[in-house]
Amino acid sequence: MLDLNRSSYYKWLHREKSVRERENEELLHKLGHIYAEFHGIYGYRRLTDELNARNGTQYNYKRIYRLTQLVGIKAVIRRKRPHYQRSTPEITAENILNRDFAAEKLNEKWLTDVTEFKYGNNEKLYLSAILDLKDNSIVSFAMGKSNNNRLVFDTFDLAVSNTLMHVPSFTATGDFISQANNLRRSWTRPG
Repeated sequence: MLDLNRSSYYKWLHREKSVRERENEELLHKLGHIYAEFHGIYGYRRLTDELNARNGTQYNYKRIYRLTQLVGIKAVIRRKRPHYQRSTPEITAENILNRDFAAEKLNEKWLTDVTEFKYGNNEKLYLSAILDLKDNSIVSFAMGKSNNNRLVFDTFDLAVSNTLMHVPSFTATGDFISQANNLRRSWTRPG
């Protein structure tokens, strides 16, 4: 199979292990203990750092990598946890537009959204704008330091006072939808 002389095989079989081989076996034993101690989450880089810190040695990363490859020691990749909390909205506004984003005349359908801008020393500015779907023009806008319903109501009141026409079908998106009933009441009030 290997085309070796029988004498060569027995010479290799009964040889005395070199200093380097014995050192590598000792290293593998220590690496196995560290790997088990940290539940398999350490890869060869952290295993090298830990081994060198514990024993006051200066083993190279490449040597530890070669040894861990021989015995199959690999880091267990942990799943990253999301940095946000999922939540469900308490109240969802009804879908009035039903994805019909075409308007036949001006002031028939309006959309609004709030955009957050960061500036200065971790400060935030919120821009609320109302868009007319007929010509995609901004009917009105308002800015504020906090993202709340008052900002959207102020934008809406500005739009109604600027147009002097009937109040169109109005859809709001974002966090302030939870008070959609209050918004509807403000559409129907006179003046």
